[in-house]
Amino acid sequence: MFVIVGLGNPGSKYELTRHNIGFLTIDRLAKREGARVDRIKFKSLIGEININGEKVILVKPQTFMNLSGEAVREVMNFYKVDLKNLLVVVDDIDITPFTLRLKKSGSAGSHNGMKSIIYNLNDDKFPRLKVGVGNNERKIDLANYVLSGFEKKDQEKLENIIDASCDAILDFIKHGADYVMNNYNNKLSE
Repeated sequence: MFVIVGLGNPGSKYELTRHNIGFLTIDRLAKREGARVDRIKFKSLIGEININGEKVILVKPQTFMNLSGEAVREVMNFYKVDLKNLLVVVDDIDITPFTLRLKKSGSAGSHNGMKSIIYNLNDDKFPRLKVGVGNNERKIDLANYVLSGFEKKDQEKLENIIDASCDAILDFIKHGADYVMNNYNNKLSE
């Protein structure tokens, strides 16, 4: 069994923001697999798919970003999934825009959602798929930047990186973290 968590903030106000790249990815994956992420459980919207005979729980925490760990802790406590089978999809301003980077573990950096997950799980040894969302070239307040939308000129790149994120998730489930790291890390989505 796998648990795939996409980070974001609930509500239409945040729907297409940089901080919601995790939600956008979970929604796209569910749609591709003919599922819906609409059951309310564990302070989250939950859905389920099956990949290669593996049950995969899709999670969109509804606690708002800074408290995401509360929802993730509830999901993990209920399903008793090994941390290596938890994958968190998260926006990252520190990697090249529209690229992916899977890490098997590590610190949260400046990301409050990741800080909350690490705190609530009392562990940082779980994979995370980081999606580059831009590097704040305009030097606006960080919170305002991640809560802003993508520029129109970047819509195709956004669509492509969401699709690539879905492909990476499926390959994570089928082939493991090392495969994804070797085949997706730092490759620009065309």
